[in-house]
Amino acid sequence: MSEKMWGSEPFWGLGYDWDPDWVYTDRQKELRATLIELCEQELRANAKRFDDELMFPRRNLELLGEHGFLGLTVPEEYGGLGENHVAYSMVCETIARYGCASTAMCYVMHIGAVNAIMLRQTPELVDKYIRPLNSGKIGTLSYSDPETGSHFWYPVSSGAERSNGGYRVRKKASWTTSAGFADFYVVQTTSPDFSGYDDLSVFVVDGDQVQSQPSLWDALGLRGNQSGPLEVPNVEIPATQIVGPEGDGANSNDESVDPWFLIGSSSVWNGLALGAIDIAKRHTTRKKHVDVGLRVADYPTIQDYVGEVLMDTNAARLFVLSVAQAMDRETDGNTRNPEPGALARGNYLHWAWQIKFEAAKNVAHVVDKMLHACGGSGYKRDMELERYLRDAKAGWVMGPTNEVLRQFVGKAVLLGFESLDYWNQSYNRRAVENEVKKLDAAAKRELAEQLMSEAAEQEPKEPAKRA
Repeated sequence: MSEKMWGSEPFWGLGYDWDPDWVYTDRQKELRATLIELCEQELRANAKRFDDELMFPRRNLELLGEHGFLGLTVPEEYGGLGENHVAYSMVCETIARYGCASTAMCYVMHIGAVNAIMLRQTPELVDKYIRPLNSGKIGTLSYSDPETGSHFWYPVSSGAERSNGGYRVRKKASWTTSAGFADFYVVQTTSPDFSGYDDLSVFVVDGDQVQSQPSLWDALGLRGNQSGPLEVPNVEIPATQIVGPEGDGANSNDESVDPWFLIGSSSVWNGLALGAIDIAKRHTTRKKHVDVGLRVADYPTIQDYVGEVLMDTNAARLFVLSVAQAMDRETDGNTRNPEPGALARGNYLHWAWQIKFEAAKNVAHVVDKMLHACGGSGYKRDMELERYLRDAKAGWVMGPTNEVLRQFVGKAVLLGFESLDYWNQSYNRRAVENEVKKLDAAAKRELAEQLMSEAAEQEPKEPAKRA
């Protein structure tokens, strides 16, 4: 196995012996080597400046574009690299580990936007947004809502109407990575003939049509990714900029947006964990305690720390790669998309929830342990470990939060997938009947009259919804 290099010197962290190279193709290993070289030459040095100055990592993203990575999963016929889910996981992990976590997260959202378009590609969308990617065109997803927090699939503050042969779109988002800096935004809103929160549509809005306030972004970590509020202020867009048919948003979310985001973000957290281990190896093998004649790495306690976190991290990264492989098999290596209403990647969504939870939980533990291993030196900013620690803390709270995912999985296991009720379509009959039992006769009559009145108003509208 070749030696991992950092410029002209051997890499100071973990060697290739600790990377699952049997998973990658030869071409994917070449892409990884290119990325490591880019990180050594520029991406990693830029990361400190982006963090210190709250700068959007455009230079890093443009550099990735120059080498084809902005079109990583795009077919070669459209100017992309034609790669698959495994390659995507490797790229996100590598950028976060050796380079810049803010760049990695912007990249995740960019690829998410690209693949949302490619799921329902049209010649017009491909020509306008996909073919120019390697010239540095950057996209992002805008799915959050200020009213629903990490339940980002439920866009209350949004809407779309048909207008002048196209659409008039409005959207408020509480968290949008690359807000104010992306060239295009893939947004989810309620549909023109809205009939409930599973009736959603997806649109592409150009960067000059959105409003944002990047100056408000000042966060604990991922300080370059500019994940601030965004508004699409009731703008008109042509009919060619709807992505898929009206009402396709829920299916698009499950088939494309969630799978790509969860694989990518999980890989970022795994990359940060590996990067923290790299830094700890460099420090503990070089730092000596002259009084006892030992390096820090010679202490059994430090060896225990590193052994545990590496095993846990490799378990998390192989979990991600396994799910990526499953999605590759389901889509013939990312060369086939299902028709609207059908699922391929979405069949593994409950596995994608698990990989995000495990990766985010693990990285929080790893960065803390590596800080302990490095002692006071790790607390200083010049070692970089503190930046990895701050960036890693975003993993747990980034939507869907680990609390949401834990409940999703537990509820689905115990009560079945239908109990999740993403879009608030069913009611808990047992809970309702239990509450009604508490009412006296007068209160029950009052409630019954209210419900009958609401039913009378609702009935004339229901046939129009079903039409």
